[in-house]
Amino acid sequence: QVQLVESGGGLVQPGGSLRLSCAASGSIFSINGMGWYRQAPGKERELVARVTNGGSTTYADSVKGRFTISGDNAKNTVFLQMNSLKPEDTAVYYCNAVRNGMFYWGKGTLVTVSS
Repeated sequence: QVQLVESGGGLVQPGGSLRLSCAASGSIFSINGMGWYRQAPGKERELVARVTNGGSTTYADSVKGRFTISGDNAKNTVFLQMNSLKPEDTAVYYCNAVRNGMFYWGKGTLVTVSS
């Protein structure tokens, strides 16, 4: 099994920045990728960004140019740097990892963008 622990969420004003972190532990061998999803009230969970173990990245159109995903393979940790935050970015952000075709999820961290 894979365990994921997120941190870094909170309240920020529009135009501000936050950096989310996710640490993976457990059966981390053969993890093929990690990423971030988010779910706003009344909406479906959606992909925000993901990175493969080969280094390729994918971003939602709504966050391109503002968010950056990166990782530290030695520490089995993935980050999401969020800049120029907008109220529409308000959501619970979930870390995920893919291993042997299965998705593993953290419990989520709340990001609120409001003045």
